[in-house]
Amino acid sequence: MTPPPKASQRLLSLIERAGNRLPDPAVLFIALLVITWALSALFSLFSYDLTDPRTGQPLVVVNQLAPEAMTAFLADMVQTFAHFHPIGVVLVAMLGIGVAEHSGFIHTALRAMLRVTANWLLTPMIIGVGIVSHTAADAGYVLVIPLGGIIFHAAGRHPLAGIAAAFAGVSGGYAANFVPSAVDPMLQGISQSAAQILDPAVSLNPLNNYFFTASSSVLIILAGWLITDRIVEPRLRHTAIDQEEEAEGSLQAETGPREQRALRAALWTMLGSLLLLLLSALPEGSAWRGSNGSLTEFGAPLMEAIVPLIFLFFLLPGVVYGVMAGTISSSRDVIDGMSKTMQTMAYYLVIMFFIAQFIYAFSQSNLGILLALSGAQSLQAMGLPAALTVSGVVLLTGLLNLFVGSASAKWALLAPILVPMLMELGISPDLTQAAYRVGDSTTNIITPLMPYFPLVVVYCQRYVRETGIGTVVAMMLPYTLSFIVIWTLFLLAYWGLGIPLGLQASYGYPAS
Repeated sequence: MTPPPKASQRLLSLIERAGNRLPDPAVLFIALLVITWALSALFSLFSYDLTDPRTGQPLVVVNQLAPEAMTAFLADMVQTFAHFHPIGVVLVAMLGIGVAEHSGFIHTALRAMLRVTANWLLTPMIIGVGIVSHTAADAGYVLVIPLGGIIFHAAGRHPLAGIAAAFAGVSGGYAANFVPSAVDPMLQGISQSAAQILDPAVSLNPLNNYFFTASSSVLIILAGWLITDRIVEPRLRHTAIDQEEEAEGSLQAETGPREQRALRAALWTMLGSLLLLLLSALPEGSAWRGSNGSLTEFGAPLMEAIVPLIFLFFLLPGVVYGVMAGTISSSRDVIDGMSKTMQTMAYYLVIMFFIAQFIYAFSQSNLGILLALSGAQSLQAMGLPAALTVSGVVLLTGLLNLFVGSASAKWALLAPILVPMLMELGISPDLTQAAYRVGDSTTNIITPLMPYFPLVVVYCQRYVRETGIGTVVAMMLPYTLSFIVIWTLFLLAYWGLGIPLGLQASYGYPAS
């Protein structure tokens, strides 16, 4: 492996040291909450020549220090925390995964996988699995990323490099996927509504970006592979691993006959569960289908049940393996597995409490909407050539993504401005949406404001206890910088060659 240039190493080390000097993540979000309150009070003093696309009314910044806002903040505090989406996703999935870890099922399965997978193929495999995990909503954050660390550690490679590769696939490559997901029709619906402001006859296909996102998967796997093996992992070579977990160390051991039988039974249990799900989902009248008859549409019961299904798909094989291998002798052992994994989530829950309160205040203040609309208006005023405007959409979205996380919320704010504006330049809504998706993906992995970012810090601390925000940002920055440049050039070349971005609707704007 060729180590990264010394100048790049010094820059990344500087970023890491600066980031790790920041306060604890929980304290950081308390500070951001206070800053949000102060900025909302300041910006509420001004009026803005902007229209809130959600209401059609003039945009107003709401002072969060006003008595009404502050009492609402306190009254909603418990509900804000309890209903914060990432908490339920992580905890429910981890209950099942905890049993599978405690029984030894995951580690035995990984031993079997490592015997048939070449060490040099681990990186592209992990990134590819991370990309496909988008189909299962946020499951990749709680399943693929920690397994990336375990797999690399078992193979004698640095576990933080495995976490970085998985994080790059799950989050940095969020707009790339071989398999359509619920995100596709959700964004297409917003794009179509925005396009119809200018032309009511426009109709877009829900898979209007599918060809581009599928081909982008290959691009992200190759780029992520190169960055992991040539930049990130060599830089981590001198980062000592503080904690050699007993379970992970056992991955180097041979699998005994009893464990092999237990593994086969557990895998058959998992396969049988998947087959049962498939048989129940295939009929046209299946209860798993959404209102439009699709299994993958936004709001379809199958999509809503992904995390509970992950819980079951690890719980059942984990119990079967444990009973047959002798690691589970009573129901108490199953509960112990769940309890132990919940103990590791204590720090994460503390951080999530303050993140939830910050996001609530930031959302209620309308500061994010002000930032998004002002940025879009500035881009419109520049009057750049078409190719530069498309690149500008990528960069603007990437910048906004550092502050406003939700992909659908940002697009709902930006689309009514950007889609009609680019249509006037002869750029289809499909291309504008594709540019948005590139920008929305590439900076996910370097923003501590992304709700799952602290979870990645927690994963890293299992191996290097001193891991902080700066460590993860410095580790992921090469992916962000490379992805945003390579992916934007790929999009422009794709457009320039006239290749369709996805499936076209029966009428309306062409998907190019």
